[in-house]
Amino acid sequence: MRAVVVSQWGGPEVLTETEVERPEPGVGEILVRVHAAGVNPVDWKTRASGALIPWGPVPAVGWDVSGTVEVAGPGVTMFQPGDEVFGMPRFPHQAGAYAEYVTAPARHFVRKPDAVDHVQAAALPLAALTAWQALVDTAGVRAGQRVLVHAAAGGVGHLAVQIAKARGAYVIGTASAAKHGLLRELGADEVIDYRSTAFEEAVSDVDIVIDAIGGDYGQRSLKVLRPGGHLVTLPGPDAVPADADGVHTGWTIVEPDYRGLVEIAALVADGRVRPVVDTVLPLEQAAKAHEIGELGRTTGKIVLTVTAPASA
Repeated sequence: MRAVVVSQWGGPEVLTETEVERPEPGVGEILVRVHAAGVNPVDWKTRASGALIPWGPVPAVGWDVSGTVEVAGPGVTMFQPGDEVFGMPRFPHQAGAYAEYVTAPARHFVRKPDAVDHVQAAALPLAALTAWQALVDTAGVRAGQRVLVHAAAGGVGHLAVQIAKARGAYVIGTASAAKHGLLRELGADEVIDYRSTAFEEAVSDVDIVIDAIGGDYGQRSLKVLRPGGHLVTLPGPDAVPADADGVHTGWTIVEPDYRGLVEIAALVADGRVRPVVDTVLPLEQAAKAHEIGELGRTTGKIVLTVTAPASA
């Protein structure tokens, strides 16, 4: 099968399309024929250095998958061949989503909602689960709370805005002015142009801050939080402020989550969450997808399309 692998750690040019052996599902696993694969910042960050990820013998990036079940392995009863599914298999272990086929535990996938096609579905799993786990599982967002989402038009941010709104929160987002219209369409109640306004001077009494940027954003965000509020940092532990008296702070990393994906799929089916896809490229242009992503200007997500032949 075709797959994009990492020839060595480095820039986008190290991504190489090659032929590898098709995986076979083990006990409790499914084989998925990939129709589309989402591209995320973790993809290019790990491609650059190889850090953090337990790699297989042939390093291959990618975790967002939407496709069709080809084979249900021994013991799998929840899916059968032909089912359309999407998920975030194996993270943070290697999944190799930039390929014609992937295998993973069946519960790393859920059924794809009819409301979205495979390209849109592939834009969801990692970013939506990151937002869900930060807002719902970590911060316990509830109706009436004030939520501030940094980088609100980005991959995680635009989904965090919608999830928070669907949970009844009052949502504030930071983004460049050109993206304010989209964010209001997605449900943001207030939008701040970070280029012209210091958010900590424009916002107060916030219950939850989702920081997808890092740098000094965490420290600055402490100024807008209510006592007992939550600052959830996504870039890494180094971005968590050390002096955060009276509020909850911490770093979270996404993990496969069947129940979370079911909840996300339900929001998509109900029209309360929709993925925004910025760029669609074929699998063989994975390097270009990384080049675009690393510019940091993407609205929503980048997705690779994969045309895998069905098994005989």
